[in-house]
Amino acid sequence: MNLERPDFAIVGGGIGGLAAALSLAQKGFASTVFEQAERFGEIGAGIQLGPNAFFCFREMGILDAASNGAVHIERVQIMDALSGDELIGIPVDDDFKARYGNTYAVVHRADLHNVLLNACDTHELVTLKTRHNAVGYQLDNGRVRVHFSDQPDFSADALIGADGLRSRIREQVVGDGPPRVSGHASYRALVPIERVPENLRWNTATLWAGPKCHIVHYPLKGSKVFNLVVTYHNDAPEPVAGKSVELDEVRQGFEQVAALPKELVDRGRDWKLWVLCDRDPTDRWLDGNVALLGDAAHPMLQYLAQGACMAIEDAVCLAHVMHKRNGDIASALRDYQARRVVRTARVQTYSRLIGDHIYHPVGASALARNSALKSMSLDQIHENIAWLYGGTALDPAPVT
Repeated sequence: MNLERPDFAIVGGGIGGLAAALSLAQKGFASTVFEQAERFGEIGAGIQLGPNAFFCFREMGILDAASNGAVHIERVQIMDALSGDELIGIPVDDDFKARYGNTYAVVHRADLHNVLLNACDTHELVTLKTRHNAVGYQLDNGRVRVHFSDQPDFSADALIGADGLRSRIREQVVGDGPPRVSGHASYRALVPIERVPENLRWNTATLWAGPKCHIVHYPLKGSKVFNLVVTYHNDAPEPVAGKSVELDEVRQGFEQVAALPKELVDRGRDWKLWVLCDRDPTDRWLDGNVALLGDAAHPMLQYLAQGACMAIEDAVCLAHVMHKRNGDIASALRDYQARRVVRTARVQTYSRLIGDHIYHPVGASALARNSALKSMSLDQIHENIAWLYGGTALDPAPVT
């Protein structure tokens, strides 16, 4: 094995897998990315990009391309879905950028994926392969042999499992069974700007927090469309991903909210349903020279809007430690896990808590939330989110 320049197999061609390949290539490491679909692509709609994501884009050499495809919003705000009152407003201004070193923006998931895909496709150290359904791996005399359902095995110095929530690689590394079904039904639609009520055409990332429900909206694609995500508790028992549903089903969770956000829900068309799932944090990401990344390592609920950002951070961290350790896979992967486990576990845990106590509280709990949020100064808000937006993929492992 060439310790200076090991080669990598990366299972999963989503945002995390491509970010890993590009980050490794920037440090001089070759990789082959295996995607099970017939072509590389992303489903879904918008994602939010905190300052920590833009730090990573700079490290990967795609800052301009990623920035150009995003909408740079003016504010992040939380509204009470019953009263219509603003609870928190965070300007994304010069002070925000100075505090965290970067901006905050929103982007269509497919647009960001295309930026990564184009960068990988043109890099000589990245090989992209479709129609490869990975079903497992075997540790083989210092290398890893990846098994596919309908393709020959592939051998590499290291394997990165970036194959998502239902990762087959995680099955071997962790073996913790199926993901946890939250019972939260999340419906997504893209709304053309001309269908958005004029008094809601805000250049903001907006959350309407209601009793066991919430609505999120923000502009995408040069503000030509609005991303609309509405979620409510309906105790859905089974995972669902991208199922087409009718508007009447979506409306059921939002009869009690104020007229303005309810009107936006009514403007949505071509709704798709996801039933949200996650897993408990684990500190076992490694099996020899196999490592997990992104949702395969730390699937989380959407309530901190950090799923994609954490996968991108993983990728940049992995490449950084591999370069720092001069290609010594064993020590680099141990360093990678040590740096990433605590931060991602905190995001996973906070995502659950914020869903319960900020997004969806009912009655007296909602009143307590409103009082607490309204009493916070902007400086206090910035202090409370500094751990998230001020952190970077290159932070050292915490002292434990």
